Amino acid sequence: MKNRRNAIVTGSTSGIGLGIAEALAADGMNVMLNGFGEADEIERARSDLASKHGVEALYSGADMTRPDEIRSMVEEVEGELGSVDVLVNNAGIQHVSPIEDFPPEKWDAIIAINLSSSFHTIRAALPGMKSRKWGRIINLASAHALVASPFKSAYVSAKHGLLGLTKTIALEAAEYGVTVNAICPGYVKTPLVEKQIPDTAKARGISEEEVIREVLLAAQPTKEFVTTEQLGALAVFLCSDAAASINGAALPVDGGWIAQ
Repeated sequence: MKNRRNAIVTGSTSGIGLGIAEALAADGMNVMLNGFGEADEIERARSDLASKHGVEALYSGADMTRPDEIRSMVEEVEGELGSVDVLVNNAGIQHVSPIEDFPPEKWDAIIAINLSSSFHTIRAALPGMKSRKWGRIINLASAHALVASPFKSAYVSAKHGLLGLTKTIALEAAEYGVTVNAICPGYVKTPLVEKQIPDTAKARGISEEEVIREVLLAAQPTKEFVTTEQLGALAVFLCSDAAASINGAALPVDGGWIAQ
């Protein structure tokens, strides 16, 4: 299947990343999954992608804090599938705390995974894209790449930095048929978010419905979660020829959050 486009999606063993990997596979791309989790669940996701969509699906457990493992993952795709045509930087973690109590090790980890890992993946994958005169790099930023919220100093800083990286590499790669864009989601109802709803309801003494509307979706005028399917569809569009002139853009998918 070396005539297909090949994609790497970091942080794709669940949630947003897996949704985007599913959309790219449905569009006919071979996909390299990456992330942590239970080995049997990861293998099930990998094999399901391959069998459902008739594509090759690989998995790498590369640690996004380790540049050597990141480079090895890129080299594995190039060796197994021939090229990295699409790179989706989605890996991310979160910690919420006032800055005076924010653990320095949490700051370092968030900057490493949410920002620096994208530098390392792009640095490894871009030369091949430039040599083939085609490539798509999609960075999953956040509404927090455009606006801030309290108690998320590391996350907001990393996402603002990721948007700056997006714009910079978009300019560097523009004449080589490579586009670089950032998708900026609001709240997405992933398994990780769903698990937080009952605990938040109990802690605040309110219903789960109130948690969704008054806590999680307070900033989203639609009062609806963004879906992984919506993000996957946008990623597929950005990989199409119709999106060839969209470059260096920050594309909000947030129900109107940053319009306020």
